[in-house]
Amino acid sequence: MKHRLEIRMFAHSWVSDWNHGNAHFLRGLARELVKLGHGVRCYEELGSWSLSNLVRQEGEAAIQAIDQFRSEFPELDVQFYRRDHDLCAAMLQELRGADVVLIHEWNQPEVVNTILALKQQLGYRVLFHDTHHRAYSSPRDILRFDLHLFDGVLAFGEAMRRIYADGFGVPRVWTFHEAADVSSFHRVARPRSIDILWIGNWGDDERSQELAEYLLAPAAALRHRRTVAHGVRYPEHALKRLAECGIEFHGYLPNLRAPAVYGESGVTLHVPRRQYANGLSGIPTIRMFEVMACGTVLLCSPWSDEEKLFRPGEDYLCAPDGRAMEAEIERLLKDDVARQQMAESGLQTILRRHTCAHRAQQFIEICEELGR
Repeated sequence: MKHRLEIRMFAHSWVSDWNHGNAHFLRGLARELVKLGHGVRCYEELGSWSLSNLVRQEGEAAIQAIDQFRSEFPELDVQFYRRDHDLCAAMLQELRGADVVLIHEWNQPEVVNTILALKQQLGYRVLFHDTHHRAYSSPRDILRFDLHLFDGVLAFGEAMRRIYADGFGVPRVWTFHEAADVSSFHRVARPRSIDILWIGNWGDDERSQELAEYLLAPAAALRHRRTVAHGVRYPEHALKRLAECGIEFHGYLPNLRAPAVYGESGVTLHVPRRQYANGLSGIPTIRMFEVMACGTVLLCSPWSDEEKLFRPGEDYLCAPDGRAMEAEIERLLKDDVARQQMAESGLQTILRRHTCAHRAQQFIEICEELGR
């Protein structure tokens, strides 16, 4: 490291990951930047949607999840701000002395554009971090930000990078994949009590058909196997369908508790939202990195690894249809050696290429490039 950077990071929520999978990677990235010796301060809006829903929906479990976050991430300096006060004055005070400000895409345009408006006065660089599909599925939402004022965009896949470069005309865009926070996500050896595991939300109808084919149907056919699902925002009709297929629904699972659950599971299913199997094909979501980091077997609905991040067939398996998914689940649950080989292969790929430490180093290299 040539010199210590003062980095300010704005995200929807750091404290809560309730329906906020982006918190998984951002927490790990911030922690690794601190380990590299940089000054890092994290910001979230007071009363954020994720944290408010965590407290409102989960009761005692919310307190435990917040306590666990504080315990696992003592190095993160999380500050809260309010939009209903003098936002400009608050940002002037908080961002003075900053070198780089990283703004995640799930922030209010008012906040983002205020930070951008102060950039010239305070002399920092601003990077936009996108880990969602809105630039593809709802570009007008992204155009509410003053994109021309950013110094660059970090896009979580090559398909997304092309949208910003070619569609929005942003001159400096880097492909910046998510990764596993291996300080928290690692193998936890436990006796197998779950055969088939699914962790994820119903998805606002963005993958309802896919879940029916690749989760519900195999679980119904394999009722002699125990299938467990975790997630939030499941409508009543979805909960009914889970029960009809013999799937145990256990609700919200704080992300930091997931490694232990992975450790108890024979196979874990991954069903990407439709956008990541079609227009944004090739972009893996955070679950893939985390499952492999925990040394767990990963079975996916159709997904094309166009950027060659992993080794298909060795690190994970893709099933072309629901019948094939059912057959692969049963085959792997009967073959301990095959499961162990695949789990180890995926874990080694993560450790070689896809940890938050790798991304922190890439982030610093991008900052140095901006400085040049």
